[in-house]
Amino acid sequence: MSKEVLSQGEIDSLLAALMSGDVSQETVETKEQKKYKSYDFRRPNKFTKEQLRTLHVLHEGYARLLSNFLSGYLRTPITIEIASIGQFTYEEFINSVPSPTVMTIFSLAPLKGSALMETNLQFLFPIIDLQFGGLGEMPPKTRELTDIELSVSNRIIKRLLDHLTISWKDIMSVSPKVESIDANPHLHQLMSPNDIVVVITFSTGVAEEVRGLINLCLPYSLLDPILSKFSMANQFTKTTEQDQKELMALEYWLGESDVAISVVMGEAQITVKDFLQLQVGDVLPLGRGLTQDLDMYVDEELKYKVQVGTVGQSLAVQVTSLAEEAWENV
Repeated sequence: MSKEVLSQGEIDSLLAALMSGDVSQETVETKEQKKYKSYDFRRPNKFTKEQLRTLHVLHEGYARLLSNFLSGYLRTPITIEIASIGQFTYEEFINSVPSPTVMTIFSLAPLKGSALMETNLQFLFPIIDLQFGGLGEMPPKTRELTDIELSVSNRIIKRLLDHLTISWKDIMSVSPKVESIDANPHLHQLMSPNDIVVVITFSTGVAEEVRGLINLCLPYSLLDPILSKFSMANQFTKTTEQDQKELMALEYWLGESDVAISVVMGEAQITVKDFLQLQVGDVLPLGRGLTQDLDMYVDEELKYKVQVGTVGQSLAVQVTSLAEEAWENV
């Protein structure tokens, strides 16, 4: 008997059971419940959790690079950390950006398309103040940047984007290039309002007193060709293979390196008068017994204790132990 088609006899029996009350109508109308997953077509999730985690790890390294660079460049402690990462529509991102601010549109060749970096004034004003010899303070009132301040900001932002090349090198080689910089976020119509972007927010601190934010906005269309590379498994495999290659290269070049090796037979102190009167065949006491080890220096650093001997017709030494001074540096 088919599970979907009832015979006439079965239909008659079912109707009779319904009329007599042996079978309730609810039992007949019970259908198999199907499970559905809600999906918002206005805001689809295009980035997986694994891809977001990989982006988070990748840009944690980027944040450390920026902290070290700015601290050394400005000679002031500057901290940059990831505050959050998530996917939004482009419209949601633009509406969340304060005004005035500084919006930088840049490309990541060879990837096609553009991305955004938003650096708010709570980050830029202290940086500009430090550039002009100040203490890294905010002005009494938030205002738009002057032309001179904007020019200084442009140079800083370009240096920040240059560090993306270093942090992305394990994914692919990219070359950031600034396309435009503006102070009004609502003037940028970079993509459709409903396009999906991943936004990485960095929390900044200048001398642990002034807190600011940097937002890095990467569109899905820009990252789509390389999303498969953001798999953690692929990333770990690639890193392991790369580390092995780097280790082999390091061992090769170390093997090709030239080092100067010298052995000190002993030491003696004599006067300048005696030194000037030295003749061939004279004997100098070196203050070292026949059974005592000699010192071997590698590039003028004491490394080993050795014993003198010969190999064939050549003088040679045999390493007996590591020098105490060398043990201290191990």
